[in-house]
Amino acid sequence: MSIDRNSYLHELGIVNWVRRTTEAPQAGARTEAAPDAQAKPRVTAGSAEAAARAAAISEMDWSPLTDAVRDCTACGLRATCTQTVFGVGDRNADWMVIGEAPGADEDRQGEPFVGRAGQLLNSMLGAVGLQREQVYIANILKCRPPKNRDPKPDEAECCRPFLARQIALVKPRLILAVGRIAAQNLLNTDVTIGKLRGQLHHLGEIPVVVTYHPAYLLRSPKEKRKAWDDLKLALRTLRASQQQADSQPRQDTTTDTA
Repeated sequence: MSIDRNSYLHELGIVNWVRRTTEAPQAGARTEAAPDAQAKPRVTAGSAEAAARAAAISEMDWSPLTDAVRDCTACGLRATCTQTVFGVGDRNADWMVIGEAPGADEDRQGEPFVGRAGQLLNSMLGAVGLQREQVYIANILKCRPPKNRDPKPDEAECCRPFLARQIALVKPRLILAVGRIAAQNLLNTDVTIGKLRGQLHHLGEIPVVVTYHPAYLLRSPKEKRKAWDDLKLALRTLRASQQQADSQPRQDTTTDTA
């Protein structure tokens, strides 16, 4: 099925989005998680236990990594969410999209970026010629924080080895950091997203482009034009990288038998 790029651009820049209204809870819906005070880390950042855990995770392939995320109790969030949200998409993707943490919809469905924010993310990707299935999508946290609050530093630290291993396995050519929390955690900074976006960063050798979270864009549709500028920066970066790779002389692997 072909991508209608113009319709995606229409969604990004022209349509006036209707602000989200508060929805009544559905019958039988899961009640709010346990109080935040119970979500205490069980693995102390910087400890020998944390280092050993990170080292073990760094050697995992996809299957054991998925199991490790599902069974993780390093912080208290696993006890307060419905299920873990591992990640989804092409495990050999050029683009990796990283958000902050699962919300209520993601917690129910077990997949990152669903609901209206997910639909807008799909449109953002479509604007640069990509389908959702062509990228890999993950979050800083694998469990939903109670009441969708911001992730705490110790929670992000507990989840960091999982995300680091996902990045190592995917080997993306570019990371799109979506939202303030994702950008600040990936880049280890407290600089505001307004100052982080619009320029190229790196995580090791991987280019990182920062943009606004789709949920924020739904609340502030006038900022969609800036998000489109960020996507164009990401596209230019990948194209330049490909052109540089194509210009490199091929190594002659033939054997001289003379």
